[in-house]
Amino acid sequence: MQVRDILRIKGNTLFTVGPDTPLLDAVDIMAGQDIGSLVVMDKGTLAGMVTFKEIFTDLHNNKGQLSAATVAAVMDRSPLVAEVGWEVEELRRRMLERHARYLPVMDGTMLMGVISFHDVAKAVMEMQAFENKMLKSYIRDWPADSAH
Repeated sequence: MQVRDILRIKGNTLFTVGPDTPLLDAVDIMAGQDIGSLVVMDKGTLAGMVTFKEIFTDLHNNKGQLSAATVAAVMDRSPLVAEVGWEVEELRRRMLERHARYLPVMDGTMLMGVISFHDVAKAVMEMQAFENKMLKSYIRDWPADSAH
């Protein structure tokens, strides 16, 4: 299974903000859409990611108050970026190595979507369920021994 397959299963709804977006607006979008990240795009180019981690850090640094900063002030400017052709094993390994919960997925310079750790876990479960079903079907239809 490849990253493109996970995106196909997940669907293609995507939420982005610009770097000049007030942090409070980003929080409103994330809360309203029940999502944990936003891709930051600047003039059609990936500029970074803002996740609940960056928002919690801002809250911590400001003693529980969200700052009046823009997304650019808190975003991860170098997020791990997935490629559509990666195999799920490579995706899982890289997410674990970088402690990345959300990855923008690029096909060249085009943003294709965002994959969360939840999306990966769900895809792996579905893949394993399919393999189990196929194995059970194969075992049930096992040919009789044709010894002469």
